[in-house]
Amino acid sequence: MKKALSLLLAAGMAFSLAACGGNQTAGDNAANENQASDDGKVWVIATDTVFRPFEYTDASGNFVGIDVDLVAAIAEDQGFEYDLRSLGWDAALAACQAGQADALIAGASITEDRIQSGWLFSDGYYQTTQTMTVAADSDITGFEDLAGQTVAVKTGTEGARYADSLREQYGFEITYFEDSPTMYQAVLGGQAAACFEDTPVMTASINEGNLALKILENTANEGQPYGLAIFNEDNQELLDMFNAGLANIRANGIYDEIISTYLG
Repeated sequence: MKKALSLLLAAGMAFSLAACGGNQTAGDNAANENQASDDGKVWVIATDTVFRPFEYTDASGNFVGIDVDLVAAIAEDQGFEYDLRSLGWDAALAACQAGQADALIAGASITEDRIQSGWLFSDGYYQTTQTMTVAADSDITGFEDLAGQTVAVKTGTEGARYADSLREQYGFEITYFEDSPTMYQAVLGGQAAACFEDTPVMTASINEGNLALKILENTANEGQPYGLAIFNEDNQELLDMFNAGLANIRANGIYDEIISTYLG
């Protein structure tokens, strides 16, 4: 992956990672000169660090995943340059809301609550559900077994919202974590009886990490699509390019190739 950091610095844009505690990874530079903007704009796109298979670090230290490849393909199609920053969910969201990043792509579900609170979403690029996961040897078979138990969720996610919507009915407590791996460890270590996570993320994490966890059948919600999000109408150009590029890569088969690479 080509590094766009030097281009970002040359454009005079400053972005501090000290408070975020994340690694910095630059995105591919698009090379379509006919479509590239004349102002040399480099779009700063913030993302999560550990959200397999949408964004994660492979065994060679490369930042990869469905979201990573989609942004690269769309940028190439539309001819824009970008800097993809791996910050973690909370820090990525904070960077966008503070104007230190132009957009967020991190398996962000398109929901009415987020739209009402000022999120501006692209067209949906992947439909997903949230589901409940327990330890592989757990006796829990459904929501009704959670009474008096503690459930783990990741702060600010749809999994957290889903769990909260069930909490009162089934009588469990919720504990919050900043990232998915720590949440999984809470279940594996017995600090939580279950966790709620996006279904494809949980499936990939169990399979690739050989985690002693199991997804319970009949616990998924209806789900929502993921989208790229901006928080400032001045960045509408990026949203428009993302939508146009997404439509093009769906039509030419690149989208299907990317999904197949990570999900089969």
